[in-house]
Amino acid sequence: MRVAVVTGASSGIGAATARALAERGWHLVLLARREDRLRALAAEISGEYEPCDVGRRDDVERVAASVLERHPQIGLLVNNAGIPGRRGFAEIELDRLEEVLRVNYLGAVWCLRAFLPGLEAAGRSDVVNIVSVAGAVAFGPAGPYSASKHAQLAFSRSTTGELRSRGIHVHTVNPGFVETEGFPQATVLRSAVMRRFIVDPDHVARHVLKVLDDDKRETFVPAWYRVAAVAQALVPGLVARLASRSGYR
Repeated sequence: MRVAVVTGASSGIGAATARALAERGWHLVLLARREDRLRALAAEISGEYEPCDVGRRDDVERVAASVLERHPQIGLLVNNAGIPGRRGFAEIELDRLEEVLRVNYLGAVWCLRAFLPGLEAAGRSDVVNIVSVAGAVAFGPAGPYSASKHAQLAFSRSTTGELRSRGIHVHTVNPGFVETEGFPQATVLRSAVMRRFIVDPDHVARHVLKVLDDDKRETFVPAWYRVAAVAQALVPGLVARLASRSGYR
């Protein structure tokens, strides 16, 4: 039995990815804070669930110990849990800023460390970190969120090289605008042009399956978003002006 752990699995990309993996024959262990949502999805896909706040290290360690006791070998970890930060650094509440950094960045770090024994025990395993185009491009209107994703991107890239020799293949997936409950892009984006680029969670879930099939290390969804990362490096001033007009959060 191939066991996959998916964080942030109660809705959006996490739930879509869990369903897609279940269709491929994976046995899912779903993690998120909303137990009612997890229970319903686990029943739908014949999986398991554990309520878990990845922003709390002790919670992650407790849940990982419970899961590893039942499943000593973990074939796949999908670090998907994330929360928005819809204000700049000068306006966001400091408690919210800290929570954004804990969940979006440290949550992925703590989950990987906690499940590492199970990933190594599998012999050959995969980790998919759902990061964001915001990890490669700085968006002033959502500075704390961008900062958390920049950190997660660096973490994902560094572990890609560090863990492959141990049989763990780390994949970085950078989605652009995705319409989810936590990120209602269609209503948040002011620009009608930018709203045309919104995709749904199932689109990202299919991309994750392809990343695993092709063993891709770092990808963007859709692929042309990579241009934004290149533009950030070459013409950061232009990117900053465009970002301020997009209304991105």
